[in-house]
Amino acid sequence: MNTFKQQRFDSLYEQHLTNLPLQGKRPAIINAGNRAVRRIAAYFDCCRDNLTSDDLKRYVTQLIASHSWGKVKLERNGLQFFYRHVLNQNWEWLNIVTPPQMKQLPNIL
Repeated sequence: MNTFKQQRFDSLYEQHLTNLPLQGKRPAIINAGNRAVRRIAAYFDCCRDNLTSDDLKRYVTQLIASHSWGKVKLERNGLQFFYRHVLNQNWEWLNIVTPPQMKQLPNIL
């Protein structure tokens, strides 16, 4: 990132760090949310607020290929928090990807 973009990202990231504890998030969730924002910024080498829906789809596709659904879910939650509480925007995760559905067998005794 160039200097201006890095300053913009640092400012937004600082807001993110401030907002997580204010929303009552636990330390483990705070760490996961912080990691999600840093990871996507590093992936695109730009500030998170400039990404398009196609960029998000490409990123999520890569994430699904390399991580478990549990990690993908943590990443999603961190990014949704960033959108909602820092950028004041809605991000419809369901329009991007739906996790696999697990069928459970009936418990017949």
